[in-house]
Amino acid sequence: MASPSPLRQRPVELPPPRAAIGERFTQVRAHTLALASTLGPEDQCVQSMPDASPTKWHLAHTSWFFEAVVLAAHAPAYRPFHPAFGRLFNSYYESLGPRHPRPQRGLLTRPTLAEVHAYRAHVEAGVQAFIAAADESAWTAAAPLLELGLQHEQQHQELIATDILHAFSCNPLLPAWQPQDAPALRLASATAPLRWLRHVGGHVEIGHDGEGFSFDNEAPRHAVLLRPFELADRLVTCGEYLLFIEDGGYARPALWLSDGWAAVQSQGWSAPAYWLAPGDPRAPAQGWQVFGPHGVRPLDPAAPVTQLSFYEAAAYADWAGARLPTEFEWEAMCDAPGIAQMTGHAWQWTRSAYEPYPGFRPLAGAVGEYNGKFMVGQQVLRGGSAFTPPGHARPTYRNFFPPAARWQFSGLRLARECA
Repeated sequence: MASPSPLRQRPVELPPPRAAIGERFTQVRAHTLALASTLGPEDQCVQSMPDASPTKWHLAHTSWFFEAVVLAAHAPAYRPFHPAFGRLFNSYYESLGPRHPRPQRGLLTRPTLAEVHAYRAHVEAGVQAFIAAADESAWTAAAPLLELGLQHEQQHQELIATDILHAFSCNPLLPAWQPQDAPALRLASATAPLRWLRHVGGHVEIGHDGEGFSFDNEAPRHAVLLRPFELADRLVTCGEYLLFIEDGGYARPALWLSDGWAAVQSQGWSAPAYWLAPGDPRAPAQGWQVFGPHGVRPLDPAAPVTQLSFYEAAAYADWAGARLPTEFEWEAMCDAPGIAQMTGHAWQWTRSAYEPYPGFRPLAGAVGEYNGKFMVGQQVLRGGSAFTPPGHARPTYRNFFPPAARWQFSGLRLARECA
């Protein structure tokens, strides 16, 4: 049986650093529950593919992270909620014990959603008690891990959105995740023709400078030599991508990388994920439709295209007589005059493989498994989407996914060599 939650402390006057992180902890945890608030218990248990996770698992895993990384190591008085939850909700941390297989997370009908909510409340009480009462030695050691846990939970907030959207896309009803009467998600639609912004090249400094939070894969800061190049001032739109489709883009193997063309053939790709072609029986109206958080809506030709794999982004770039930028080119131009839609709209595929920066060292302890061991077979995305929590992304942020992944809010920005 679950052990009782620790007693909540009486309100005390906390030092500013502790008060700030305690307030952020409350806000971040509340936002996670708000994202799931329109979902029923059945919705929150489903796993639509091995790469996605049930909402209920996300709710539990983000609690497990604080329990395993912060409380178990730095709060001797804390008692775990349930002895089996470490195995059920560990994701990939070998040093923290065995794990339930990832493709089978949707089979975890138990614990119930109510028990997962109780688990979250138990961990939250433990964290708040630790923030209030930890001695300076324990606080100094644990404060960076608390911040890492908050950033980790914000990553899972976006995954809750992308994973439930994929699950709902598998439902013939194509249900809305957000209320139908909510305002349509606007992605700062383009209102002007694409313009090219020039960078003269040369040595540029890349990576996090050490001020404020960053993940370990954003460091160390280092110099990179760039050739002169041009970057598009905005993202590629749905209307522009539709021209690629209408020009037979998905039927022309010369535009595709070999693995990408194999994916087109084996998966039957003919448009971005969640696009419904004219005549699709699931479409409620004529013309191209797009399934999203609000259900099925008419395609907005001025909105940034999303739900693209790296392969689709690269094929479009080739068709457009351009290419994808490297992550270093993207970062070098992130604050350029006239640049738009760099964050808050769509993650942007780059031509850069996800590799360690020169001199990279993973964090010490279990959290050293957070990023470094995935530095193979992935492509870097930069920017941030409409579902990336505000304040979470930054110019040096390195997102990464396998090149065939397209259930994320991923789009593209063009680059080209200077004429």
